[in-house]
Amino acid sequence: MEMNKCENDSEARSLNFIEQIVEKDLAEGVNGGRIQTRFPPEPNGYLHIGHVKAICMDFGIAEKYNGVCNLRFDDTNPAKEDTEYVETIERDIAWLGFKWGQIYYASDYFQQLYDLAIRFIKEGKAYVDEQTPEQIAEQKGTPTEPGVASPFRDRPIEENLRLFEAMQRGEIEEGKMVLRAKIDMANPNMHFRDPIMYRIITSHPHHRTGRRWNVYPMYDFAHGQSDYFEGVTHSICTLEFEVHRPLYDYFLDQITGPNFAGLSPYGPDYRPKQREFNRLNITYTVMSKRKMLQLVKEGLVAGWDDPRMPTVCGLRRRGYTPQAIRNFMDKIGYTKVEGMIDQGLLEHTIREDLKETAPRVCAIFDPVKLVITNYPSSLLCGEGQGGVCEPLVAENIDGHPELGTREMPFGRELWIERGDFLEEADNKFYRLSPGGREVRLKASYIIQATGCEKDAEGKITTVYATYDPDSKSGTEGGNRKTKATINWVECNSALDAEVRLYDRLFAVENPSAEEGDFRDLLNPDSLKVVTAKVESSLRSELHAPVLKDGIEQENHYQLLKQGYFVVDPDTTAEKLVLNRTCSLKDNYLK
Repeated sequence: MEMNKCENDSEARSLNFIEQIVEKDLAEGVNGGRIQTRFPPEPNGYLHIGHVKAICMDFGIAEKYNGVCNLRFDDTNPAKEDTEYVETIERDIAWLGFKWGQIYYASDYFQQLYDLAIRFIKEGKAYVDEQTPEQIAEQKGTPTEPGVASPFRDRPIEENLRLFEAMQRGEIEEGKMVLRAKIDMANPNMHFRDPIMYRIITSHPHHRTGRRWNVYPMYDFAHGQSDYFEGVTHSICTLEFEVHRPLYDYFLDQITGPNFAGLSPYGPDYRPKQREFNRLNITYTVMSKRKMLQLVKEGLVAGWDDPRMPTVCGLRRRGYTPQAIRNFMDKIGYTKVEGMIDQGLLEHTIREDLKETAPRVCAIFDPVKLVITNYPSSLLCGEGQGGVCEPLVAENIDGHPELGTREMPFGRELWIERGDFLEEADNKFYRLSPGGREVRLKASYIIQATGCEKDAEGKITTVYATYDPDSKSGTEGGNRKTKATINWVECNSALDAEVRLYDRLFAVENPSAEEGDFRDLLNPDSLKVVTAKVESSLRSELHAPVLKDGIEQENHYQLLKQGYFVVDPDTTAEKLVLNRTCSLKDNYLK
């Protein structure tokens, strides 16, 4: 397995605070020196780049310290979960290059958790509450004022057992009762004020257990216990769970220690430890699953994998590579302080990756025809009708012959960018213009413009030029320098490509902080679609995608002077579709 970029430069940098905690635990022999982490997504949506930060941490810690990281689906709310999300989460993690030890589900522990809840009731530590959610919330008080006890708080144990079992049998209507832990309604930590342990969900079957269960555990009760059952040593979460940690420890207090050693195969001294790091927030982006779901359902984006979305599948379709994403995580690091990361840094990391690996090809976005009038008819194919002459050879990445070459058909008629020709130009314009100025065509010949042809509205339709046959690139005569080199594509062999030019989804830097409807903040220019003429070397993309370990492989290109692009899955045998990953210009370092 490829080494995780999140930690392969660890020798050259100081340890982050999570690594310091792990190394201290190892030195002290905590949990027998074992390292086991887990990545616990809820299968109610698609992974986004914020999740990747946690993935990098969870899997990176396990890899660095010879431990194991398991994948555990927190499937405790059947109303929002689906096997579709399970499959996409597995696929995204595999695409990022990570391998889990085992796959678990919180539903694997439903019986154990239910048995624990029964024990809590029998020990007087839990009770069934019949109040509405609004009443419960109101009676919890405020951070500076104690809560008010539920009128059902001192219900007899036998009655609590009977009601909770009735809840599980489906005899109680959804929303009518909950099971609450009996802790402390005056505790300054609001999470200790008799938190809900179980609620009734009968309206939706569970994606794994069907209708077997009618009561489902809440996150705070299920998470720590699931960690304990699995043998997790370091339960690493984002900062919003820091205030939940005391409750995490409270529930563990009820099942750990010598009196409960039989619950875990790891011995009486084993205990998970929860620690938290800062979440990822990126400019011009929202990380809320609820808001992303709105965008998808309302058709404001093309789907979860829309290249403007911060989802892993969206970033992949945009052309981001696993290595670039992991490099980004390494650059931003892990702290205890929330902040906002400039999206320009993310774009910078993909440029740094693709500039070393993406083959260069020519593409003409605003084409005008160039006719080389003195091109010898003896070289032309197709009976002198502008066919292809000898193929020219260009390096895939200039200055790196070891990365291969490609053939570029050359002929009498070429497409060039309209902006590369001016009928009347001053001495600051170095590209094509009549008057004897020499310009090199990329990887081919030097030409001089002689004139142009226009339509009835005065728009230039054809540019005419002559070429120097002794100026071919790669030959002795090809060393002659010009002040400009322009791109071109041979007309007869060129492909028409649909090019999707993506930009930032939101027009404001921090849409989550703005008042009003976040949908009003969308960037109206986040997608423009144009048709471009691209060189024939991309004809090879008009076939079924290449698979590696069952995952489609993306092909990336730098379209010269245009940016970095990736072949979109919408490509067919008849139609090439390219998505812009990012422009060539990098403003982040500036």
